[in-house]
Amino acid sequence: MADALNEIGGHLAANLRQIREQRSLTQAQLAALCQVPRSTIANIEAGGSNPTLSVLVRLAAALALTLEELLAPPRVRCEVFSADALPRVESRRTGRVLVHKLLPHPIPGAAIDRVELDPGARIAGSPHQPGTYEYTYCERGQLGLWIAGEHFELAKGQVAAFDGHQKHTYENTGRTLTVVFSVVVLAPMRKLGG
Repeated sequence: MADALNEIGGHLAANLRQIREQRSLTQAQLAALCQVPRSTIANIEAGGSNPTLSVLVRLAAALALTLEELLAPPRVRCEVFSADALPRVESRRTGRVLVHKLLPHPIPGAAIDRVELDPGARIAGSPHQPGTYEYTYCERGQLGLWIAGEHFELAKGQVAAFDGHQKHTYENTGRTLTVVFSVVVLAPMRKLGG
C-alpha cells in the first residue's frame, strides 16, 4: 500500500510541476490561485507531502483539471514537427545550397543546421563572435572547407572542429550531392562595461 501511495505522490509531484511550468506560473502564483501556502505547493512538487483531499480539489480547480489528471502517470512530453514546419533557406548564388534548421525551438548558445550542396555549390559561413566553436560533420559526399584561407577536405564521416569567429567557406568539391551538419556552440555574450 505504501508503495502505491508513493507512486501516486510521485505522479502528483511530476504532473503539478510540469503543468505549472507549462502555464508559466510560479509556485507563489499557483498557491494564491489555490488559496494555500506556497510551501504546500513546494512540498507537493518535491514529493514529500501527503496533501488533503481539500488541497487536491483546490489544485485541480485552479488548473482546470480533474483529480485523475493530477494523479495519473505523467504523460510523455514530445512534439513532432513535420519537415515543412522547420525553416529552410535556399541559395543559388554559387550552385544550389539548401540549409535546413534542425532545432524547432531556439536553444540559447547553440545552432544546428543540415546543409545540402549540389556539385560545385559554395556557401560562405557567417563568422561568429570570438569564443564560438563550430563543428562540421560530413554525412555524405565530399566537402572543401576553407578556414581563414587554409583549405581542408572532408570525406564521409569526418568532422572538422574550428574557432567559429574565423572567415570560413563550404564547397562541394565532389561529383554528387554533399550533405553536412553544422553545429555551432556560441560564445556567451559579454556584459557591457564589465
